[in-house]
Amino acid sequence: MSELEKAPATVGPAGGVSPVPGVASAERPAFGLPGIPAVLLWLVLVGLAVWLGLGLGFIVPAVVLGVLLLIGLAGFFIVQPNQASVITLFGRYVGTERRNGFYWTNPFTLRRNVSLRIRNFNSERLKVNDQMGNPIEIAAVIVWRVVDTARAVFDVEDYSEFVAIQAETALRHLAAGYPYDDYDGRTLSLRGNPDEVSEALGRELDTRLRHAGVEVLEARLSHLAYSPEIAGAMLQRQQASAIIAARQQIVQGAVGMVEMALRELEGQEIVRLDEERKAQMVSNLLVVLTSERGTQPVVNAGSLY
Repeated sequence: MSELEKAPATVGPAGGVSPVPGVASAERPAFGLPGIPAVLLWLVLVGLAVWLGLGLGFIVPAVVLGVLLLIGLAGFFIVQPNQASVITLFGRYVGTERRNGFYWTNPFTLRRNVSLRIRNFNSERLKVNDQMGNPIEIAAVIVWRVVDTARAVFDVEDYSEFVAIQAETALRHLAAGYPYDDYDGRTLSLRGNPDEVSEALGRELDTRLRHAGVEVLEARLSHLAYSPEIAGAMLQRQQASAIIAARQQIVQGAVGMVEMALRELEGQEIVRLDEERKAQMVSNLLVVLTSERGTQPVVNAGSLY
């Protein structure tokens, strides 16, 4: 346990835990008796009250015991699966009951149910600027759950709204730290490295949301695109980059094929070519191999000169 969690909390004027500046609340188990034995004991006491009042004539003790038993009914509560009950007594946090089932506790306590189920948060499409200043649209899906009910209830006003706001802030910060695309292949980008970007988003969300007792299970981008005003120009740029990359690969392959053809001709002594004929052959082969359209062969029946 950290030093912040060890430090005591003070009772605030509004009835909840008001942490000392820099001190966070920490969840702890609550006192709770099993409900079935408590119900049986309550029935026995009811019978005792009836016997005192009707059988022995002790009306005042029977009435007092009856009133106490009626008050005790308020102490029974049920904890549903994957839920927890946060218990406070006169404005002071006394603990959290995570065990599922039927229990009895101090009837003067207030109990608030907190869901421990896994939740999804789909952020809205945000219009932000990437690292290069290009306007983009970005959205994310975040899978989260409450792991510390005390922090979720007392350290933030509304933990669901806190998750939504912090998710939007983290998403904007993430978009500003990466370019949309890396055309040189030297740095990480939003489009080219989705796994690394998701891990970075998850780490930042985990840091931001741990103050609310929330654990981030997964965070991934659900939408990523250029803004409409520059989408057309960026599409042309991507197409041009793809064409250049394809051309580079075609030229590299053509040069390798020409080199192999010359080496095979000389190695098998099929024909001896001087430098001028080699240059002409290289030129013809490169035209054939790099041309976008099919070439028509020309048969030379005479001399090359």
